[in-house]
Amino acid sequence: MTPEIHSNAMKRLAYIEGHLQGVRKMLEEDRYCVDILKQTHAIRKAIEKLETLLLDGHLRTCVVDGIQQGKAEQIINELRALYTVGR
Repeated sequence: MTPEIHSNAMKRLAYIEGHLQGVRKMLEEDRYCVDILKQTHAIRKAIEKLETLLLDGHLRTCVVDGIQQGKAEQIINELRALYTVGR
């Protein structure tokens, strides 16, 4: 993973953690359910963005390196398994 992608991923993760703490506080305060659900939706979207960032980093580094090292079949199997998990 490139340093830039790693840095961005760490920032997104901190954002997600902050959002989760906020939802916990909202639940503890017995806040309005719709407001909590809006926040959980935001968390899901933030996780999706994190996953996209991580996948981009993987494709640009690990996949390229693996193919150049003659590990194409292994890389294809990993990506196929990842695709199955994502479905």
